[in-house]
Amino acid sequence: MRLYIKQKVWSFKDRFTIKDDVERDVYYVEGEMLTFAKKLRLFDQQNEEQLYIEQKLWRFFPEYDLYQDGQQVATVKKDFELFKNNYTILGPDWHIEGSVMAHDYVIKEGNKVIADINKKWLSWGDAYEIIIHDEKSVSVLLGVVIVIDAVISQARNGQSAT
Repeated sequence: MRLYIKQKVWSFKDRFTIKDDVERDVYYVEGEMLTFAKKLRLFDQQNEEQLYIEQKLWRFFPEYDLYQDGQQVATVKKDFELFKNNYTILGPDWHIEGSVMAHDYVIKEGNKVIADINKKWLSWGDAYEIIIHDEKSVSVLLGVVIVIDAVISQARNGQSAT
């Protein structure tokens, strides 16, 4: 499965459209306005919530919880490393390899690649290609990519990520 995330450049709140390989809208993400912590919701095309993402406040490094049907399914934490941009994913037994800062990385479960993520560089607004090899966790995989993009965007814009 191949999906594409495209951020809207001029939007008062976070908004992503997620398309398939024939450019059909498959999911969309909307953020809540006027909150201290970043809160995002992933919806399918039937407007059913697939994932809720909430930033934890007062952390030294960014940390987000991911929920499905009111149950926490994962936590994504930025790791402390001087010249690297690594993350820990708690919940599923996943790890990230590659250059997260350049958005060219893979998410693995053990030695098995479950997703490849690549940033499109010549794009108006951030755009990503996600190749999903294990379709059983699509929503959570998308959530991990969205969290990593949010952390990088906050750092790029000089906003506090705590």
